[in-house]
Formats: sequence, structure tokens, C-alpha cells
Amino acid sequence: MPDQTASTAAGSADHPLVRVYRTAALIHRTDERMRSMLTSGELAAAYYSPRGQETVAAALAHSGVTTDDYLVTTYRGIHDQIAKGMPLDLLIAEIFGKATGACKGKGGPMHVTHPDTGVMVTTGIVGSGLPIAVGLATSSDIRKDGRVTIVCFGDGASNIGAFHESLNLASLWNLPVVFVCQNNLYAESTSYANGTTAAHIADRAAGYGMPGVTVDGNDPQAALDVFTSAVDRARAGDGPTLVEAVTYRFMGHYFGDPGAYMDREEYDKALAADPVPALRAALLERGLADEDRMSTWEQQIADEVERAITFAIESPYPGADELRLDVYREQVSA
Repeated sequence: MPDQTASTAAGSADHPLVRVYRTAALIHRTDERMRSMLTSGELAAAYYSPRGQETVAAALAHSGVTTDDYLVTTYRGIHDQIAKGMPLDLLIAEIFGKATGACKGKGGPMHVTHPDTGVMVTTGIVGSGLPIAVGLATSSDIRKDGRVTIVCFGDGASNIGAFHESLNLASLWNLPVVFVCQNNLYAESTSYANGTTAAHIADRAAGYGMPGVTVDGNDPQAALDVFTSAVDRARAGDGPTLVEAVTYRFMGHYFGDPGAYMDREEYDKALAADPVPALRAALLERGLADEDRMSTWEQQIADEVERAITFAIESPYPGADELRLDVYREQVSA
């Protein structure tokens, strides 16, 4: 039965699930092209694919998060960066190490920042973004600027000391931060069952007096509801929330990792429920889009990605004169 809230497919472009799909499809296409260029030799870079986790980032981005809100993510964070609204040309140029990248090619794929869209930190060390996020949220609390800080991390990061220290301090100071564990069931090559005894990472929130919610991160509507509640709660001054979005990583830990340690039956089951085509099919079934509209959106996305790739390829590498720049802050005279 088509969704009665949308009278026609043509009039449903602003439906939350449509917006989630379009963001997820952009992430999916970008990741696909990154992996294709790495395979062909057009790109040489460290790359950690978020394949399978697209709808987590897309749902989070459409849950009331604004451009002014802060994001801290990880080396496997291209989906979070795209969903936050970071310009694709600047992001891809940075991955290519080009001077036109968001960090002039000096950060590379593991250290992307773009404060204009709230992408504050991309960390290359497991769990290191958690205390940084607490610092950002503390700044917002002191300045009363209304910002919410989102920090994304994997299940492996929930087992390091900084996780516990960060949750404890955020709760103690009632900070506007949402802790988002994108639990893709593998910490590098260690399965969740072999690294964590807790049934759900979100259960740990009780020890810090904050809400903890486990949600199917590949169910866009459920994820939207949970993320929206957590963001609204933080913005209202009611403190932090730990959200565990359960998802799956279709690629190995790093590009080129064959993933032989992954359970084949589990993998096949997850792949059969691939969240991006599943959401596409759901939109068609509910009458929120038709094939013509889908084709138009998907062509627009493909064109956007190719334009950004062309921009990156044609951009220059940073010169040697950049070596000593952006290291220290210039002295400001009194």
C-alpha cells in the first residue's frame, strides 16, 4: 500500500526517507568510485570503505543535525563526512592529496576536517575522537551556542579507556553530545563476539546515568527516530545519549583486506539485506518515488561524483612551500 502522506512520487522529494536514500546513494556511489580507482591504479591512498553502513550516516544527517553542529568521525568516515554536507570536490581532492582539498592535501583520507560544515575532526587512532567530542561539547555548553556534537566510532573503540572516561565526563557535566557507535560487528579483524561480552554496547550507558539505545542502523526509519530523539535531547539541554546503530561492514578493514576472518554465512545474510537497494525498493513500494524519478536522482548523483573526481584529478599537488605552513598559528600582535 503506497504511503498516503505522499500524494505523488513527484511531490515526495522532501520526505525524510527520500532524503535519507539520496544521501545514502551519494555515499554508495562515491565509495564505489573510490574503490574502482584504487583497483585501476588511478588513486593511491589509504582507504577504509564504509560499504554497508551508508544508511546509518544518512539517517543521522537527517535527524535534526544542522551545518553548525559538530561532527567527529574516524578514518572510516567518508560516509559521515558526505552526509554532514561536506563539499564532495573538496573531500575527494583531499583523498587524492591535492592542494585544492579541504586540508590542502595535507590531511589525506584519515585526517579530514571542514569546519564550515561542522566536520571538525577525523581521527586515525581508534577511540581518540571521543574525548575530543567531549571538549567540543564543553565549549558549546560554556558558550551556550546551541550546537550538538556528534561523535561516531566503531564497536572496538567502546573497549578502550577513552570511551568510559568520555561518557563519564559528558554525563557528569550534562553535555550536548550524542555518542554514536556504528557497530559493524568487526573491530579490524576481531568479531564482536570475540572482543566484547556485553550483549549490547548501549547497555553500558546505564553505568553513566545516560540513555542507551540499540537500533538497527540499516532500518532508516528506526534510525531516524532514535537519532532525532537523541539530537533533540542534547539540544534541549538534557544531556548525552549513547546510540548503538547495529550495521555491517561489507568490505575488509582496509582496502585490499580480503576479509577471510569474516563468517561467510553471516556475510551472505547481511549482503542479501544490503540497506541501500532495500531502501530503494521500499520507496518504490510505498509510492514515494517511481523508476523515472529514481533514475533522475541517480544520474544526478553519478554526475556529481564524476565532477568531483575530475576536479581532484585535474588539481595540483601542494608545493614544497606548504611544508612549513599550517604548523603553527601566526603570532598576533597585541
